[in-house]
Amino acid sequence: AFLGPPEVNISSCINCINVTIKLPTSYFRENEKLLSLIDIYQELDYDITLKTLDGEHKRPHEKTTEDVFNTVIEELYPNRNYCVSVMVTASLNKHSIPSAWKCVAADSVAQQDYHIVVITCAVCFSLMLAGALKCMHAGGYILQNKSLPHTLV
Repeated sequence: AFLGPPEVNISSCINCINVTIKLPTSYFRENEKLLSLIDIYQELDYDITLKTLDGEHKRPHEKTTEDVFNTVIEELYPNRNYCVSVMVTASLNKHSIPSAWKCVAADSVAQQDYHIVVITCAVCFSLMLAGALKCMHAGGYILQNKSLPHTLV
């Protein structure tokens, strides 16, 4: 039986990418209950391959005892595109199908700061607009709730 492919989701962080891995489902049943791969093998190995402009890089072999887990690949170049594929194997089963490639660009500190600046400016602008409208309403320029005095009509 082949293991895989695992379900992989990635998101960017500053100079790194966060990889969430969900182990593939098994089709083995015990007393009508579907067993997870961890129920069957107790521990699984996983290999992450990182693809960049200059080729593919296999990360060191790691182990897991959880169905869903995440790992962070650090020390990456900011604003550069990275693709990740994960393969799961067991000590008794080396036949596996790797996940499809998932790609993301690693964030830079500047990009994070840029988002904060944009949000801050939007909030300030909204407050200034609300303040201006309030002043115009108080001054009687908009939404007048009192009718004009009879002598002015």
